[in-house]
Amino acid sequence: MSTTRARRAPADEQRVTRSRHRRNRARFAQDQDAVAPVVDTVALVPARNEEVGVLTALHSLARQTRRPDMIIVVVNNSTDRTLDFAQGFAAEPDSPRTVVLNLQNNPHKKAGALNYGLRWLREQIGGRLTTSVGHVLVMDADTDLHPKFIERARNVIASDPELGGVSAACLGRTNLWQSPWQRFLLGMQIIEYGRAANARYRRSIHTMSGAGSFYRGEALQNLMDWRGEVFWEDHSNLVEDYETTLALKESGWKVTANQLCIAYTDLMPTLRELIHQRERWTRGTVDTLRGRGITKFTWHSIITMAMGVLGAAYILGFGTAQLSLWVKYGFNSQPVFMVLIAFWIVYPALRVTNLGWKAMLVEASLLPELVYTVVRLYWMVSSVAKSYLTRVSAWK
Repeated sequence: MSTTRARRAPADEQRVTRSRHRRNRARFAQDQDAVAPVVDTVALVPARNEEVGVLTALHSLARQTRRPDMIIVVVNNSTDRTLDFAQGFAAEPDSPRTVVLNLQNNPHKKAGALNYGLRWLREQIGGRLTTSVGHVLVMDADTDLHPKFIERARNVIASDPELGGVSAACLGRTNLWQSPWQRFLLGMQIIEYGRAANARYRRSIHTMSGAGSFYRGEALQNLMDWRGEVFWEDHSNLVEDYETTLALKESGWKVTANQLCIAYTDLMPTLRELIHQRERWTRGTVDTLRGRGITKFTWHSIITMAMGVLGAAYILGFGTAQLSLWVKYGFNSQPVFMVLIAFWIVYPALRVTNLGWKAMLVEASLLPELVYTVVRLYWMVSSVAKSYLTRVSAWK
């Protein structure tokens, strides 16, 4: 994709586009005789070397209370048995209609695989998504969805004609640890995901989750009309889900998240893999924000990221300082100090009530979160530095 096409539309063009979309949606909502789309829901699953998890993801689609009318699996530059497993699922008599596309030599990562699947879909239906496909569910191949995900997401998106997408609330899979260190590392990720699911910015969420996002077909077609593709194809685009979220907002659509639309996703079992994953996510977000600048759609993310770095540094500095004082002088019982300590015990625990008493106890004990904060601060600072100092390497 050219650099020119990747840029945001001019402000006047964006305003015209948003006004046109609002008028179109208003006319569609008022037209009682509007023709229903040919296909209600299509699930799009990009899979690169996912032989371990692809069947779990596909079977979670088959178990939906409202099953997708079609599943498109795009096997993307895979060198393992992902293609064989996906084709085996497609051949099962009880599976929803499943098409397996084998995409080789794709330089555009997950974005290229998703666009390839959407182009194939448009060719098959012989028309635009606006009139032929009601909804497109995009999910990772290492994810499994709650059985009522599609049913609930359809209800949410039907509640507002200006909603372009509903994002999943992501929770980590449990009981995967094999050592005390893995138990800590995976447990903190479970808490992290649960806390995020409990406190997402509902009215204008930061990003649609790549693990599970339910889009209105009309919204995706509008992006195609606006810039020629839904997902930005560029080797430097590390976070296609976040960039697409911004593009939806800029073209006049609203996005939201729902706690009942749950996606269970894999966790990183080692510190190296965790840091690599989070550096990719964070660095990709920083790159995208630098390209966009401060706008009405990016200011919240910029402030949140800055406050995250400052907050982590404060917690780390305050926590280590207080622990050192406790060891050296014993516990301080001054009233102001006691109130501050009570806040740092109660507040983190209340943020994870949805995960149960064990998670609340871990957060209230402070030390596990303090250790994990060191790791978090490292990947946040290193991601910002790499965004400014290094180039993104392409992969196929």
